Amino acid sequence: MLEKIISLSDISLIEFLGVSNSNFQLLTEAFPQTKLIARGDQLIIRGSDDQMALVEAIVNQCIHHLNKHNTFTAVHMKAYIESILNPTGEEMETPWVEDKDVLLFGNKGIVIKAKTPNQRKLVDAAINNDIVFAIGPAGTGKTYTAVALAVKALKNKEVKKIIITRPAVEAGENLGFLPGDLKEKIDPYLRPIYDALDDMIPAEKLKFYLENRTIEIAPLAYMRGRTLNKAFILLDEAQNTTSMQMKMFLTRMGIQSKTIITGDKSQVDLPKNQTSGLGEAERILSGINGISFVELDGSDVVRHRLVRKIIEAYGKQDK
Repeated sequence: MLEKIISLSDISLIEFLGVSNSNFQLLTEAFPQTKLIARGDQLIIRGSDDQMALVEAIVNQCIHHLNKHNTFTAVHMKAYIESILNPTGEEMETPWVEDKDVLLFGNKGIVIKAKTPNQRKLVDAAINNDIVFAIGPAGTGKTYTAVALAVKALKNKEVKKIIITRPAVEAGENLGFLPGDLKEKIDPYLRPIYDALDDMIPAEKLKFYLENRTIEIAPLAYMRGRTLNKAFILLDEAQNTTSMQMKMFLTRMGIQSKTIITGDKSQVDLPKNQTSGLGEAERILSGINGISFVELDGSDVVRHRLVRKIIEAYGKQDK
């Protein structure tokens, strides 16, 4: 009897095996002449060479599905078993929705995609340019979309790591009075980033990515002196960078990297005698091939309907 071991380390075992091993039971019942053992993060297959090849083909499809959709049910397992054991030569009719506009599937299969025309412009700009500035008011989805693009690039192995940073400038608060070291002081200000990642990556995998620095979240000051190759780099709250900080950040970019800078020019927290690096970059860098600027506005707000009205009211006041 031959034996083959398939690693399941890159997927959620709970999703793959199912509640009370229900998904796994379907697989074992489909191959009564083959011994299947789920041990730790490995699947052990014992049987004839042709039967093991069929099981491996099904499991590989399941792994691909989980990596893409972040969810897996008995319906999916049955569909993949049927496609391998009873091939018709036709493309399998999938029991889930395929949408070319979907950026990725988050936890429990939640669909993450651009929801407004300007968010779609941001996605297109990121595909066609290595540096993209997404400028607009709060609630327009610029940061969330940027994080989704970064996670998608990581899942597709287009980059080796994600680096997310923002300047340590407080909206009327003082970091010095908060407890802990600089990372502990800045983490609350990075909460929107963590919330977005929580939506998109299973908890155990996100913890692994953070621990081995595949995903790195750090204050902007930590970027100085680095060269960031094959990375997806996000700068959030860029309106609070100084001119020198913005120049420093933009020159960290290495080969095979992409950068998205997000910011809201109406919420600058810098001292009045300092120029925002975001506005200056827009003036200096516009027109350079490979750098794109995408403007989002109140029509892109995907929060409560009143948020759009609030933004419009403050916009009229500023004018």
